[in-house]
Amino acid sequence: MTVPKNVVDEVKWLRDGLNLHNRNYYVWDDPKITDQEYDQLFRKLQALEQQYPELASDDSPTQRVGSMPATRFDSVEHRLPMLSLDNAFDESEMRAFEKKLSERLEPDAEPLLYTAEPKLDGLAISLVYEQGRLVQAVTRGDGRKGENITANARTIPSIPLELLRRPVPFAFEIRGEVYMDHAGFEMLNEDQKKNDAKVFANPRNAAAGSLRLLDSRITASRPLTFCSYAIGWMEDYQLKLKDSQYERMLWLRKAGFPISPYIEQVEGVSGCLDYYQRILAQRDSLAFDIDGVVFKLDSTSQQEQAGNVARAPRWAVAYKFPAQEVMTRLLDVDFRVGRTGALTPVARLEPVSVGGVMLSNATLHNMDEIHRKDVRIGDIVIVRRAGDVIPEVVSPVVAERKGDLSLPQMPAQCPVCGSDVVQQEGQAAWRCSGGLVCAAQRKEAIKHFASR
Repeated sequence: MTVPKNVVDEVKWLRDGLNLHNRNYYVWDDPKITDQEYDQLFRKLQALEQQYPELASDDSPTQRVGSMPATRFDSVEHRLPMLSLDNAFDESEMRAFEKKLSERLEPDAEPLLYTAEPKLDGLAISLVYEQGRLVQAVTRGDGRKGENITANARTIPSIPLELLRRPVPFAFEIRGEVYMDHAGFEMLNEDQKKNDAKVFANPRNAAAGSLRLLDSRITASRPLTFCSYAIGWMEDYQLKLKDSQYERMLWLRKAGFPISPYIEQVEGVSGCLDYYQRILAQRDSLAFDIDGVVFKLDSTSQQEQAGNVARAPRWAVAYKFPAQEVMTRLLDVDFRVGRTGALTPVARLEPVSVGGVMLSNATLHNMDEIHRKDVRIGDIVIVRRAGDVIPEVVSPVVAERKGDLSLPQMPAQCPVCGSDVVQQEGQAAWRCSGGLVCAAQRKEAIKHFASR
């Protein structure tokens, strides 16, 4: 069956348009049409491809919905090893990093210029493009070999299937991070709870687990995002890119790849320290998790001159933030009474510093959560603190559990006034029946009234 030329032209127009709108949305953060208009174009393309199967293409935006489950992931050797980064944890280690770097470069190399960007807390992957089309996606793995997750990567809207910008290299590799933002993470966990499925401890685990599912149709339903951070290798020596990591990242954005909106050029270690403090101050207000900032020598020729050690480049470093998740022991569980009489279980912890703040208490939300997480008194637990969110117990470290530890029990009487504690049918909360007789409820009611 011959496909009419007007249909071929319309399909091309729809694909190009949808790819352009994806780029405007994910790369430039500047959508030109509404979600409803995008969906109408998408459904129109989908209908034409179903009517004319001869027009099927792996590069079509409609192919992001996923394919039949795989039986396993094939192992792929990286053409260029995906090295890890050395870490710095304080100012003195940053100064030592620059001192060593300066000693390896030409005497007139100072002041050194760096490209700085936040260190996303996700999963590193490699994307290979040939003639502007995505042909392979591989996890970092052990740095030498990774898993072929091409089918899953194709479902992520922010990963371009075909590049709009020309010219592009005949073949090249892009490296970046797949992650999940806070809103997507909360939405996913709510869906997981409704379906009595596994609830993820943090966005990184959710992103890594979603990307490594054998069924890419499930991956397609997960709110994953991609951000590029480097060009790996390139086959096209006629395409001349500037001798600058920062300028190459801007070229990537023009080619259709998302890059960090917080990327900057900074000068010397003083510029690095200033950038670190500015990003650290914004950490809690960001829409996604970061665990530090990465500084890379900006000059790519100087990067080659500095070279690598066995596991890491000498020309880059990750300056890590104070941890927001730590382990400590759960000593006991207390119950606090709120304005409505609801009793909230609060973990009493061995004091531990989280994100620079010393914690001795963390919420356990409610009894249903305690039973779902299987938290026992005496457990080693993971505690998380992010921004203004009340510190919470994420999960027990079951491998560290020793002996027959007991689950916390809801008290029969209110710990403040002694009234009976009751649970209404269909509700997770247990409540003190004392009403305003209860001093805790009176106090919280007054505070609530005054705040209004």
